Amino acid sequence: MTMTESPQKPLLGMTQNELVEIAHNMGMTAFTGRQIADWLYHRHVSSIDEMTNLSKVNRAKLAELYTIGVMPAVDCQRSKDGTVKYLFPTLSGKTVESVYIPDGDRATLCVSCQVGCKMNCLFCQTGKQGFEGNLTTADILNQVYALPERDTLTNIVFMGQGEPMDNLDNVLRSTEILTAPWGYAWSPRRITVSSVGIKNKLRRFLDESECHVAISLHNPFHEQRQQLMPAERAMPISEVVELLRKYDFTHQRRLSFEYIVFRGVNDSMTHARELLRLLHGLDCRINLIRFHHIPDTDLHGCDEDRMQSFRDYLTSHGIFTTIRASRGEDIFAACGLLNTARNRSIQR
Repeated sequence: MTMTESPQKPLLGMTQNELVEIAHNMGMTAFTGRQIADWLYHRHVSSIDEMTNLSKVNRAKLAELYTIGVMPAVDCQRSKDGTVKYLFPTLSGKTVESVYIPDGDRATLCVSCQVGCKMNCLFCQTGKQGFEGNLTTADILNQVYALPERDTLTNIVFMGQGEPMDNLDNVLRSTEILTAPWGYAWSPRRITVSSVGIKNKLRRFLDESECHVAISLHNPFHEQRQQLMPAERAMPISEVVELLRKYDFTHQRRLSFEYIVFRGVNDSMTHARELLRLLHGLDCRINLIRFHHIPDTDLHGCDEDRMQSFRDYLTSHGIFTTIRASRGEDIFAACGLLNTARNRSIQR
């Protein structure tokens, strides 16, 4: 039976106010609803029966209509560099990939927000999968909730499968639960949400969330970026940057731009100078990313010396630039390689 066929609804992904309302509708107190939130997001129970400070009667009533909604990974692959890629089932019966990246005293989880993606970027395997559906808030949070290494996490990045602004309601609900005192109580500075730059939705995200923002840039020239990223037609990077200029990134909230470097495509000093012009005056950083080759593209990564020269030029001219370490390439977990087309559905 798939989760969608289950008569019970998942509690995971519900806010404290929604849990209080559920309790009220079932003849329980508001305090009981807050207890349920505590069991979910602070104690991470796997069954309603574990909520031992609820009466047996209330637990039985709750279990008739609801389930926790936790779904363990159905597969995992481990890289030689310590990266772990998990395959998680979703409520719709499909699957998504998440990537756990340990790095010294830091541990980052790269979460997905969609099955596939509509953006169809030339360099991304997820885009080649096509769009198969939005994840629910429960699906997104399950990648954290069911993660075996959950208690070691220091950071979460919404940089897995899908465009976060294209599933904004569920991404915002997820970050609310991750940061609320009654939820995971994380600082929003531990969470980064990426986007190709869907302007109106990005504006709403910036207004309603305090999480860090990462913009997928990859080329500062309109026509060239459009060849790499079809979204540029409707959402020019110049307009996205002008929107970002209206927000304050001079304090704790960080703005970064992701830039995959392709040999002979976007790695020239002409591109570097245009980046400086485009981003002039913005308090931001640029993360240079190595390209990981995917089938059916003529794109190639550039060599290390070129990457370093590009980085040094940008940093010396006022934009702090780093080269992101490549992780999990041997298990197809690195940037742009996530794809679950081979696992289109899973029965539970």
